[in-house]
Amino acid sequence: MKLLQNYEKEGRPLEDLSEEDRFVVRFGKIPRLAQRINTLTFMGNFPESVKRLQPQLDAIIAASVSLKSSSKLKKMLEIILAFGNYMNSSKRGAAYGFRLQSLDLLLDTKSTDRTQTLMHFIANMVQDKYPELAGFHTELRFVDKAALVSLDSVLQDVRSLERGMEGTKKEFLVQDDIPALKEFVKANSDILDSLVKDGKTAQEAYTSVVEYYGENPKTTQPSMFFPLFVRFIKAYKQAEQDNEQKKKQESAAEEQTTPSPKKKDSTPQKGPMMPKLPQMDLIAELKKRQVKPQVTDGAIEDIITDLRNSPYRRGDGRRATPRQDN
Repeated sequence: MKLLQNYEKEGRPLEDLSEEDRFVVRFGKIPRLAQRINTLTFMGNFPESVKRLQPQLDAIIAASVSLKSSSKLKKMLEIILAFGNYMNSSKRGAAYGFRLQSLDLLLDTKSTDRTQTLMHFIANMVQDKYPELAGFHTELRFVDKAALVSLDSVLQDVRSLERGMEGTKKEFLVQDDIPALKEFVKANSDILDSLVKDGKTAQEAYTSVVEYYGENPKTTQPSMFFPLFVRFIKAYKQAEQDNEQKKKQESAAEEQTTPSPKKKDSTPQKGPMMPKLPQMDLIAELKKRQVKPQVTDGAIEDIITDLRNSPYRRGDGRRATPRQDN
């Protein structure tokens, strides 16, 4: 473009240029060319941008609200914490909470034969004692979709749309005789206002739920926060399936085996299992649970690590009294 401008300034005949070059020369003489091109580009991309950004904001809002409001998820986390405190009652004081990253450890702690994890045991206990909580994941909406969203990038794109709309409105003030500009501003201003509002709602909802679970929203991105729950749900569902499959196999084995009269009263021997918790002790532990934002006097990360490193043993068959603070 600059070469052609210099060519024209030198007074050289435009007829000597090719047809394409003559078009570029005429095109370059359009007033406010850069502003007009930017406006046309923004207008052309606006519908697709809104279509791309709106579902991502909706996913963040829905996932954040459902994670914070789910009563069944809260009970599930209380059971996990109560279980950890019960198993560790003879070693340390009670933990009042745990980091969400500890949910991944439920798959790392296994029985002596390596076939059962803490997740299998918890899923089995929930199915037997708290069946109303088995479908806790049905209360959690769009968590998998929210895990794929970069909220900072989405909010930055929304701000970019705001700047583009502002530029379009300024261009309309200069060229108020162009119907296309008037129609675009009229038809899409409310759409953008709604998108901006949803962006603020998504940011507030996400900050609220992250703080609710004791994490820092400034250092915890959705791509880190939501996948924790996605993995937990997936692992729980898999544990349910494994437990059901194991019950079917045991049932089939019992049908094929006819016990002798001498062995009717004997207890069948099974492979290594997780320790069975007395129901009343566990319920008592649950009743004492009070959700607090900070972890004090113990952490479930250490509890699970201890369980993984040293097998659970109890000589007297009774639960030891938790340590009392002076």
